[in-house]
Amino acid sequence: MSMHAEITLDTPDQTAEIARRIGARLQAGDVILLEGGIGAGKTHFARALIQSLLTVSEDVPSPTFTLVQTYDTPAFEIWHADLYRLTSPDEVVELGLTEAFDTALCLVEWPDRLDDLTPTRALTLAFATTEDDDRRTLTASWVQPDWSHRLQGILM
Repeated sequence: MSMHAEITLDTPDQTAEIARRIGARLQAGDVILLEGGIGAGKTHFARALIQSLLTVSEDVPSPTFTLVQTYDTPAFEIWHADLYRLTSPDEVVELGLTEAFDTALCLVEWPDRLDDLTPTRALTLAFATTEDDDRRTLTASWVQPDWSHRLQGILM
């Protein structure tokens, strides 16, 4: 059964705070699918989440041109992927992303490019812009029951 929760994020700082709070509950093998149009807040969210898990602060660029950026944390590796420029799910396999789904924390922008490679255990976070330039709507959806417990007090 699919579950979902929706919240409004009034500022970029609020988006970053939600990212940090979710990040604190993540582990190796978690896959976060980040949906939304250009400028909806996907990369801002991913950047805040990644930086909150690094022991040594480092620049977190958008992986638009590199496709994947990886980061090491004491607990696990983080893969931040931007699949916008991919044309086939085969390219996802070539990047090594399907293997990383099992061993790393994976944040995936433009997850529609995964097609049938999308892990069913993933948490989908859909960002949408509003009339207010800074405000975003965040809709989380998941199938795996574990996410309900892990998101308690953050999105629910």
